[in-house]
Amino acid sequence: MLQQEWWRGAAIYQVYIRSFADGDGDGTGDLAGVRAKLPYLADLGIDAIWFNPWYPSPMDDGGYDVADYRDIEPAFGSLAEAEKLIEEAHNHDIKIIIDIVPNHCSDVHPWFAAALAAGPDSLERERFWFRRGRGEHGELPPNNWRSRFGGPAWTRVTEPDGTPGEWFLHLYSSRQPDLNWTNPEVHEEFEDILRFWFNRGVDGFRIDVADGLVKADGLPDVEDAEGGPVPYSDLDGVHEIYRTWRRIADGYPDKRVFVGEMWLPDPLRFAMYLRRDELHSAFNFDFLSCPWDAGRLREVITATLAAHAPVDAPATWVLSNHDVTRHVTRYGRADTSFSFADRQHLAPTDPVLGTRRARAAALLTMALPGGVYVYQGEELGLSEVEDLPDAVRQDPVFKRTAGADIGRDGCRVPLPWSGDAAPYGFSNNGTAPWLPQPAGWAAFTVEAQTDDPGSMLELYRRALRLRSANPALGDGRMTWLPDLPAGVLGFDRDLGFTCVVNLSPDPVELPAPDQVLLSSQPLEGSLLPPDTTVWLRT
Repeated sequence: MLQQEWWRGAAIYQVYIRSFADGDGDGTGDLAGVRAKLPYLADLGIDAIWFNPWYPSPMDDGGYDVADYRDIEPAFGSLAEAEKLIEEAHNHDIKIIIDIVPNHCSDVHPWFAAALAAGPDSLERERFWFRRGRGEHGELPPNNWRSRFGGPAWTRVTEPDGTPGEWFLHLYSSRQPDLNWTNPEVHEEFEDILRFWFNRGVDGFRIDVADGLVKADGLPDVEDAEGGPVPYSDLDGVHEIYRTWRRIADGYPDKRVFVGEMWLPDPLRFAMYLRRDELHSAFNFDFLSCPWDAGRLREVITATLAAHAPVDAPATWVLSNHDVTRHVTRYGRADTSFSFADRQHLAPTDPVLGTRRARAAALLTMALPGGVYVYQGEELGLSEVEDLPDAVRQDPVFKRTAGADIGRDGCRVPLPWSGDAAPYGFSNNGTAPWLPQPAGWAAFTVEAQTDDPGSMLELYRRALRLRSANPALGDGRMTWLPDLPAGVLGFDRDLGFTCVVNLSPDPVELPAPDQVLLSSQPLEGSLLPPDTTVWLRT
């Protein structure tokens, strides 16, 4: 579905490199593994790949602590190999989107090392948020901001002379110092980074923490109001940054795009990022977080499309990613919603029910107007791995909350490709992967599911191919069907395509179709079973 504005209806596959495929046999996924699997991704029917950060990094936060924005993490490969990957993907008609992390870098980035060495009041420290502490001897943090990974958002440094000194801001891990976007050097640096990768053929960037770059003047304390605005998110000054970036992207003869990551409660504020001179699209987290409920889903879908319409931006639909509990697990719980405030770790889940609903949800998302994201492994029906030993967990969330939040490692376990036992073909020589895989994954491998008409993988293949070939799908309009039974969603797309989803506990009568294109579960004659989606030609 590579239209002139290809991103508006694209199916984009998210690759978390460490866990996708290990090509050199060291237990860590790498670019060699991705290159070897490009035919698999092309056969799946996707239009683009989004890569989580592939830059050199200490991996304190899975690569989101970047040490060098113009190179490749040695465990993943080399810059030359990345350039070859981009070329090979393009030969498969697959676009490449990479992560850019502009809110913070690694504490081993040369800029931060220079700032520590230079001391207070230096130009080097003006690239970050260094401040003197409060209290008689500066022993208290400069304000009350909290890290999104738990604990305070400030860490005190030891100065070059050995004395306790200033504090630096980190809204995430203490190994991820926030960059100061009031400094022109920061603007110039990232504009050059964009050009560096665009010049190597990258088709777009996914912008991490896109709402967080600008902080309020004076860095005031966060007020106690629950859910209210905070002085480090969604401030108006961020939009001028993206207008500048958009001018850079538009300066290339082919279409280069930006995708924003913003968790914002106000859909109108969210849409401001998608004005025609800013970002091209952004992740729709309201849909991801929504429970498996017909009324709630209809409200979220309607509100999403309404918010995007005034700025003529395509909506995006996503069910899982590297930060959230896999939706097979979520949909098998009594509470099927998602929230970072309560990730429901280890809550009872019914994997059979969760899988049935996940199949239905996949067809729902692929039928909605706009683009769709597929997180690696969801096409295999993988569940969250919640019983990892504490000793192997690497997410800083687990460490900073002293285990109160077990973190995000469970959705990052390496993929199973083949065989009856770990590493299930993930490593080409049988090396144990960087996170252990469950003993029961033999039935979930690509090898086991290929050519099995009832498998999740074949459902995704059929759906993505139909979506690509059907001009009614992707970007465009939709119309809700009237007078459906309670718990049932249905809508028409252009050119006679209809999608119906039964979220009720009972089978329901289908509209009379000319053709059943695809269903997430077998139909019962003319009845649509519970937790089932069907695509119809009407």
